[in-house]
Amino acid sequence: MRNCACGVLIKDGCILLGKRSPERKLYPNAWDMIGGHQEAGKTLDETLVREFEEEIAVTPTEYREVTVLAEPRLAENGERAYHVYAIDQWHGPGPHMCGDEHTALEWFIIDDALGLNLAVTEYRDVLTAMT
Repeated sequence: MRNCACGVLIKDGCILLGKRSPERKLYPNAWDMIGGHQEAGKTLDETLVREFEEEIAVTPTEYREVTVLAEPRLAENGERAYHVYAIDQWHGPGPHMCGDEHTALEWFIIDDALGLNLAVTEYRDVLTAMT
């Protein structure tokens, strides 16, 4: 099974999501949490920090794991576990897009985020519980 660390920045009652590029193999054009796959020998915390630095130029400093979700599309994507984090504090020049993984980064109030085409449907319950 592949482990992934992903999460959302939380600020003033809003969360930050990224819209995945249409070229992405998993969940193209869907709104998603920032994150990625755990590399061999790395912890989930290290994975979370690395992904946020690489994708949006911020370093999470205060965060907590809120849940673990199983990959809902096993046949298409294989077995994965998504370790979801709420990030309350960070530093760095971002958030801004780095690379080509996303076509947009936007802050949303939870109610607006729930109406988006989210990469993983179960995110709705997780996002609701974060606020």
